[in-house]
Amino acid sequence: MSIEVIQADITLLAVDAIVNAANEALAGGGGVDGAIHRAAGPGLAEECRNLPQVHPSVRCPTGEARITGGHRLYARHVIHTVGPVWQGGHQGEAELLANCYRESLRLANENAIDSVAFPAISCGVFGYPPEQAAPVAIAAIRSWLDDNPRPRRVLLCCSNAQLAKTFRQVLDGA
Repeated sequence: MSIEVIQADITLLAVDAIVNAANEALAGGGGVDGAIHRAAGPGLAEECRNLPQVHPSVRCPTGEARITGGHRLYARHVIHTVGPVWQGGHQGEAELLANCYRESLRLANENAIDSVAFPAISCGVFGYPPEQAAPVAIAAIRSWLDDNPRPRRVLLCCSNAQLAKTFRQVLDGA
């Protein structure tokens, strides 16, 4: 079992699954979500539209995850999860963020996915400070890997050098 921090374009990774930092409607959007939808092609949007709504316009509530095919991506699957919007840290953001990682890993395990790549969930337009998100993410991943057989390889895929440095320092215990 391994955890690695890399700086890369998540849409280009040849892993079993990539995680999409999605919106609750799973409708595509900006940032990582938009990039994944563009790279996967229209089949991904169609598959997302076919997932059941749990509330009007909500296919995946915050802290939960859903799985689809990878379509035109190198990854066979996309695991969609909706991270919390940062509201100062006193609205349950840490638990919701940890749930994003746990639920994504649960789906990976249930679908025999051996390698999965995560973006820095909620650290973009949702405003979660990376220095607070990284410890939550890494603790949730480590805890999962201690108790479950899959995935065997987890990549934390950061979009820029500073984000990668933050996640790497937490991973390395600095």
